[in-house]
Amino acid sequence: MPVRTFIEAIREGLRDEMRRDERIIVLGEDVGRKGGVFFATDGLWAEFGDDRVIDTPLTESMIAGVSIGAAANGLLPVAEIQFADFIFPALNQIIQEAARVRYRSNGTFGCPITIRAPYGGGVHGALYHSQSVEAFFAHVPGLKVVVPATPYDAKGLLRTAIRDPDPVIFLEHKKMYRSVRGEVPDLDYAVPFGRAAIPRTGGRLTVVAYGLMVHYALEAAARVAEEGIEAEVIDLRTIRPLDGETILASVRRTGKCLVVHEDNRFGGFGAEVAALVAEEAFDYLDGPVTRLAGPDSPASPNALPLEDAFMLSPAKVAAAIRTLAAY
Repeated sequence: MPVRTFIEAIREGLRDEMRRDERIIVLGEDVGRKGGVFFATDGLWAEFGDDRVIDTPLTESMIAGVSIGAAANGLLPVAEIQFADFIFPALNQIIQEAARVRYRSNGTFGCPITIRAPYGGGVHGALYHSQSVEAFFAHVPGLKVVVPATPYDAKGLLRTAIRDPDPVIFLEHKKMYRSVRGEVPDLDYAVPFGRAAIPRTGGRLTVVAYGLMVHYALEAAARVAEEGIEAEVIDLRTIRPLDGETILASVRRTGKCLVVHEDNRFGGFGAEVAALVAEEAFDYLDGPVTRLAGPDSPASPNALPLEDAFMLSPAKVAAAIRTLAAY
């Protein structure tokens, strides 16, 4: 199969879906001629033109609102929020409107919009270009929240998102855009929501992660394997819906669970996974359900040494695995 970078897989997914269905439009800041700040939409304007690749003003609330209106009129909008940090002006449109269309219409109407947003730190983006926002949206019934970790999943999950009849928040870790590569078939495939992957099996403990943290967990697991600690790594792929069955089956077998995410620890999504394991697999546990997450700081600092201290790393994940394995 062809090897693609993470961002190439996203671009191919957008292009292929736009060729398949003329109802699909792409809109956002600089997504047209420029091809987006990260060039995720590069080449789409040249192929599909102004009517389907639409540059918008710098107004996130309008991007979300127009997407909702376009969906109500039969289109399938894929909106890009230039950085996830900028999505907050659009919360009212996303949470109060898009997420509630299905419920308030008694299932009569959906809101088939996909909102893409690059998130996460480690790229020296500082305060306003490094935030993780997944927990805000995972809290909201009516929204699906997708966080792919591989190019294969990025393309397949994006297809599923665009074809879904309800709103999807599609989060892309910007550090993975060109650093992560993998095989991506040219076939028309889709990856279903709510099904986690297990890229590494092991019997000593379970590590649950998503996005960039999957790669850190895999590297950490490879390190501790040399010390005789076999860690199983679960890639959630989607956090809403959450594949609780895969998590619980793994923890019931290993007896220990470490949840890793980049976002702040307090109120982060890892708490939901920890609660699930504590409630449903307590009798199988041989150690405390443990969370490894970012510090409770407003966002990633600008200074490189402070950014390194703020961010998780394979070494930090490996240290947490060793600590939990010692119980």
